[in-house]
Amino acid sequence: MLYRRFGRTELQMPVFSCGGMRYQFKWQDVPDSEIPADSQANLEATIRRAVELGINHIETARGYGTSEIQLGRILPQFPREEIIVQTKVCPVADADEFRQTFEQSLQNLQLDYVDLLGLHGINHGESLDHSIRPGGCLEVAQQLQKEGKVKFIGFSTHGSKDLIVEAINTNKFDYVNLHWYYINQWNWEAITAAQHHDMGVFIISPSDKGGMLYKPPQKLVNLCAPLSPMVFNDLFCLSHPEVHTLSLGAARPQDFDEHLKSLEYLNRAEEILPPILRKLEQEAIATLGEDWVKTWDSNLPTFEETPGRVNIPVILWLLNLAIAYDLIDYAKMRYNLLGHGSHWFPGSKADRLEELDLRPSLANSPHADKIPHKLAQAHEMLAGAEVKRLSKT
Repeated sequence: MLYRRFGRTELQMPVFSCGGMRYQFKWQDVPDSEIPADSQANLEATIRRAVELGINHIETARGYGTSEIQLGRILPQFPREEIIVQTKVCPVADADEFRQTFEQSLQNLQLDYVDLLGLHGINHGESLDHSIRPGGCLEVAQQLQKEGKVKFIGFSTHGSKDLIVEAINTNKFDYVNLHWYYINQWNWEAITAAQHHDMGVFIISPSDKGGMLYKPPQKLVNLCAPLSPMVFNDLFCLSHPEVHTLSLGAARPQDFDEHLKSLEYLNRAEEILPPILRKLEQEAIATLGEDWVKTWDSNLPTFEETPGRVNIPVILWLLNLAIAYDLIDYAKMRYNLLGHGSHWFPGSKADRLEELDLRPSLANSPHADKIPHKLAQAHEMLAGAEVKRLSKT
């Protein structure tokens, strides 16, 4: 395993982290006695395999159902100083409630402290305010730090780049969990801001949210050859030293195997990546047109600025991925979250275009005349049954 300094925490972080949202029994809390033996055995085997490989950062959250309580049966079996444990708790208006939720997490994990506590889901202004205002959840986290129950404090986010940069520039957090990978590079400015403040940078779900790369379409397989799409994406992320660790949402012990292949290529990334990057860009241009590829996202309105809260940037992005790379299943899954993802995946689908006048909000876009047609195309291609966030299923 390779390790990187996790910003000012000074932790030696493995470049892969064992994310805890795919191997648990349920997304809802259930009594300990209802957790099946086979589910627990699989989780324990997955954790043992991770630690055996040197992936000693185990990451979970209070919102991941039975994940914490199941981890609580296995984590105390390891020497405490040999594992790095992170859990996450959502900021709320009542800071006392935040503390009670964290105490439940610590009890579930059967540990005396966690190395990393993330304020989970600073996705909009309200959650940032709940976190950093006087008497807010960050102050509670800092008190937990003084009590020895937390070593370092960070935040996770699915929010806009500007909101993430605002949270980072408070300089109140030691690390950040955010989205950034080949198909979604919007948050690079946030990563450079984190580097400026010497924060740890943890990439959320690059294989799932980065394109469901565990079941890639054949077109993407061909474009990423000689690497698999998963190895290409890992290598793309890790070739940037500003990125410290990638979350691997392992559901079983063998789920680490494909990722490990990227380590042998890391010192040759400058040689291996450019031909693949060229193929990907050329295919996007061939299918979408060069002008569109290079300018489609110029001066687009946010969903808050758009009638009906239509999330134009996300919808066009998903349409591009579906057309250029055949990422249709991924695009459908993400598109059908719109309207049902709350602040984790905000905005609405393009299902009411005939009722809305988008022209004023598109006035500054160089593609104002094309975009309504493309939104309609996206809805026709991607609409289906509504999708709920995993924690709501």
